[in-house]
Amino acid sequence: MIAGAKAPDAGPLPRVRPHATTRTAGGPEEPAPARPTLARPDPFVARLEHVSARISDPAAKLRFLRESLAQKEALDERVQAVPVAPVRHLLQRLLGLDRIQHLLHRRDLQGTAADVAGPATARVSGVAALALVLALAAVAWSLRTAPAPAVVPAPGTAVVPAAAPGSPAPATVPPTQGVRPERIWLVEKSATHELWSNGLRIDTSLVVMGAPRAFRVFDRGRGLQPEVFTEPVGILFHTSESDVWPLDAGFNENLRDSTQRLLRYLRRNTTYHYLIDRFGRVWRVVDEGSKANHAGNSVWADGERVFLNLNHAFLAVSFETRWEGGRALPITEAQFAAGRLLTDQLRQRHDIPPQMAVAHGLASVNPKKRLIGHHVDWARGFPFAAFGLDNAYRVPSPAVELFGFGYDDEFLRVMQEPWPGVRLAEAKLAREAAAAGLTPEALRRQRQELYDAWIADQVRADEARTPVAEDTAPGAGATED
Repeated sequence: MIAGAKAPDAGPLPRVRPHATTRTAGGPEEPAPARPTLARPDPFVARLEHVSARISDPAAKLRFLRESLAQKEALDERVQAVPVAPVRHLLQRLLGLDRIQHLLHRRDLQGTAADVAGPATARVSGVAALALVLALAAVAWSLRTAPAPAVVPAPGTAVVPAAAPGSPAPATVPPTQGVRPERIWLVEKSATHELWSNGLRIDTSLVVMGAPRAFRVFDRGRGLQPEVFTEPVGILFHTSESDVWPLDAGFNENLRDSTQRLLRYLRRNTTYHYLIDRFGRVWRVVDEGSKANHAGNSVWADGERVFLNLNHAFLAVSFETRWEGGRALPITEAQFAAGRLLTDQLRQRHDIPPQMAVAHGLASVNPKKRLIGHHVDWARGFPFAAFGLDNAYRVPSPAVELFGFGYDDEFLRVMQEPWPGVRLAEAKLAREAAAAGLTPEALRRQRQELYDAWIADQVRADEARTPVAEDTAPGAGATED
């Protein structure tokens, strides 16, 4: 619980009808038994109770309540500043503030005698008053329907409990049982969508073009190779780092608006090839023939082939969710199903092997500090097996094994423990250092120098191919990936 936080009051007492009287034969009138009737709950309070009941973590629930009440208090402050008492009272009723004053820690609603009797408030002409009231009523309605603050859960917690409708699919969910086509082909194509034979539907109405894809590959023993490739060789999975609203009908408009804002950002920055939103819709954002700015400084390998800075070589698939407290917030069942269909389709179309579909957090590096995990989205928790993929968490980290990168205290603060592939790479590096008669630290320095030399080779090759060197800075995520 947040220090100094105070839970809202339980609410007003039930309203009780006045006592009626009964008369006994020859006796005095006696009060009849009271017939209590509960007041109809305020819609705002009912909404708070409905949504907060679906937030399992106590700290996240308290945060949601405080932020929701803070919004109402901000509205109340603006209403209290209106100098005309009748108009102020009308706004309070339109906004429902008169029914929840016990939650807002505000003064009484009626104002002072001067407010009511003052000449500035009592002599407004009928036409002007009507126009003002109508205008303020429109403003009040727009304020009442304004978005509530996004729910930001406490680190490591989920917004929707596992048993609730639309709850996230666990990482161990098996592939869907039923008839699956042996081959995935394009069934239908229009100006706004594609339909594929495995059931995948891609919205193509917002596609933008980026720089044409072109990259070269390193060989472990021979360095940069001369051939230029234009077809993607892998998939990199991301989290969008955008607002995450509860899956609740009361937040329907917010869920839609949040996705649209995210899509505008991604198009403007040519960030991802694909976004899978909270309802499982698949959006193609950047044309597949283009580079997307999603990977930044990154390293991955497949056998003898080594890839540096994966913007060109890998397709970017992002799930609309956040990375919080060392883990991703759970994706929805709809996202899970759509992600599996999209992964199958991309792998078949581009002949991508299962070991080349990985998480951004496993490939991201900080070259200046020689550290892995510069970004850690999906550095744990991605359902590789359920997506029909190799478990990339158990692959020796190429950045550690090939280039001697390490990790710092900040990485451990977030992750607590590196994924198993990091430990495997460290052990392999130690064995190779012993075989070469070197300390692990000395071998790390040698391989860090190799990384610098290869990056320089890649930059020279890119500059020779195009007049302007392309930006390789990270661009994934709704804020920064």
